[in-house]
Amino acid sequence: MTQILEIRDLKALARRRVPKLFFDYADSGAWTEGTYRANEEDFARIKLRQRVLVDMSDRSLETTMIGQKVSMPVALAPTGLTGMQHADGEMLAAQAAEAFGIPFTLSTMSICSIEDVASATTKPFWFQLYVMREREFVLTLIDRAKAAKCSALVLTLDLQILGQRHKDLRNGLSAPPRLTPKHLWMMATRPGWCMKMLGTNRRTFGNIVGHAKSVSDLSSLQVWTNEQFDPQLSWKDVEWIKERWGGPLILKGILDPEDAKMAAKSGADAIIVSNHGGRQLDGAHSSISMLPRIVDAVGDQIEVHLDGGIRSGQDVLKAVALGAKGTYIGRPFLYGLGALGKEGVRIALDIIRKEMDTTMALCGKRRITDVGLDVIAD
Repeated sequence: MTQILEIRDLKALARRRVPKLFFDYADSGAWTEGTYRANEEDFARIKLRQRVLVDMSDRSLETTMIGQKVSMPVALAPTGLTGMQHADGEMLAAQAAEAFGIPFTLSTMSICSIEDVASATTKPFWFQLYVMREREFVLTLIDRAKAAKCSALVLTLDLQILGQRHKDLRNGLSAPPRLTPKHLWMMATRPGWCMKMLGTNRRTFGNIVGHAKSVSDLSSLQVWTNEQFDPQLSWKDVEWIKERWGGPLILKGILDPEDAKMAAKSGADAIIVSNHGGRQLDGAHSSISMLPRIVDAVGDQIEVHLDGGIRSGQDVLKAVALGAKGTYIGRPFLYGLGALGKEGVRIALDIIRKEMDTTMALCGKRRITDVGLDVIAD
């Protein structure tokens, strides 16, 4: 490959460089993967209005997300096991996002810890929280994010129980990988990845091991994780989390207008229209298809963001036109990270930015803040 022109080029390169079990983790959905595919396919159905003979000079993609200035309406989504796509992956991706002027969101289930990412960055990042049964651990996570000066907390609502992901089960996914002949072969065929992983000691869940009670090694971590996701999570939990956090709060995983109305009453600062990248309820609507309904329901009460299916700058523009004040990309930056490390994340972001800028101009707009429904074709 001599040129990287689109996100698919980074995906193809990552497939060749990342061990299969970790590439599949990033590139899979639940059950039939129907919702995962719909997230992408439904963007393609949205058509844009081409406009001509309008002033296209002095364009700007700058805007704000929850009141924080961003160079474009894009944040890096929280993704688990990012540090298994590339050694120290969360730290590298956070640095790339910081240089680009957009938020990086660290997952609870990251390989690099909150403190690792804080040590590698100079500006605040965001932290994504899963609520576990062990409330003391949740409170400690929140306090650690506050100590690291994270500027927003993203509370994920749609992972009370895990959706079944067939590829992960067939690959026997774990972090670090179990040293079975199958896994050794997967890693041996990716020598560059192996050499980088040998150069770091960050190979397990850094936010959990050594912090949660009775979790000191991989075997105890597996038992703890399987027991800890809380199926009783409710709207009442949003109240005490918001109080403990005390800063901007974003609720991730809203896919229904009724839930959006509940979220708007919760005191949160924003919601993310999301189906967890098609990794939870297979058969659910795509994120982009639900965005207009949720904007209609609560867009005048709370800031609405979107996650899921974005593979280009055009997709970002379409989401903004339909009412999203911000978007999140997960797989595109993971492909870049797996392909070329920190530089790959920069390339992914640059592709998104250039595609969005050119599309905006050809739709007759100079400012992303002026983009609305008038750029969408009937």
